[in-house]
Amino acid sequence: MLTYAANRILMMIPTLLGVAVLVFFLLRIMPGDIVELKLKADGAAVSEETLNAERTRLGLNKPMAAQLVDWLTGLATLNFGMSMWTGDPVSHEVAIRLELSIEVAILAALIAVVIALPLGTLAALFKNTWVDYTIRVIAFAGLATPSFWLGMLMILTLLALFEWAPPITFTHFYEDPLANLTQLIWPALAIGYRYSAMVTRMTRSTLLEVLQEDYIRTARSKGVYEWLIVVRHAMRNALLPVVTVVGLEFAFLIGGLVVTEQVFNLNGIGKLFVEASTRGDYTMVQALVMLVAAFFIVVNFTVDMLYAVLDPRIRYR
Repeated sequence: MLTYAANRILMMIPTLLGVAVLVFFLLRIMPGDIVELKLKADGAAVSEETLNAERTRLGLNKPMAAQLVDWLTGLATLNFGMSMWTGDPVSHEVAIRLELSIEVAILAALIAVVIALPLGTLAALFKNTWVDYTIRVIAFAGLATPSFWLGMLMILTLLALFEWAPPITFTHFYEDPLANLTQLIWPALAIGYRYSAMVTRMTRSTLLEVLQEDYIRTARSKGVYEWLIVVRHAMRNALLPVVTVVGLEFAFLIGGLVVTEQVFNLNGIGKLFVEASTRGDYTMVQALVMLVAAFFIVVNFTVDMLYAVLDPRIRYR
């Protein structure tokens, strides 16, 4: 098991290196010039010498190979450089927004799991009954409803019924937990509903498949209680694909849901991603892509380790 974990960790290095090189070259072939956008956005008359001086200061006049070496060297030392637009350290710009995005993702994941596992299990146990049909309608509605539209309905409902709207200013959890949750619970609910719909569907389908296995029929023929069959025998195997869906969706949420963040006025990673892309801020976009890639890799590794916990056969191999 330790050997397997060590091999997976070592495989992360070439994966991240490939992502770093790929994003570097993809950004360089995109149209646009951040220097002209930055200095001539308001129609200001700026000389070519000034533009070239700014490009030199930002390192854009260096050969492509030299820029790549600088990027990889900084990546190896966790120095992501300075933002080409604001001039502030990229790590600082990301850090002040990352807490918000991670907290929303964690809350949404918790809400989804708490809702989805019981509903998916009930739908599988009461297959083709009114319980199953009701849960399937709820799940289909969640898949069909955009989270940003649901968020707008939430805000309008709170305003109409209680004349209350979520606070605009972000409050850190360690400063005021109640104020923090008051602001973030609503976007987490809007995102978590759609999140739970996918997990519910996956839980139902996988549990139905597992309940048809021979060892389940054998347990029933021996007179084992149905709830014990589901909880102790069927659920652990049924959770393997469910864990995969939960993990991948969680990693996706770290990248930010841009429109949902706009609805709830959240200054998270998704909003920063869009701003950096529209401005052509290479250093910021590169750092954000690496951040999301690292989250995906770490989440995949965690999911693989959970497989071994849920299924002893994987651990023994």
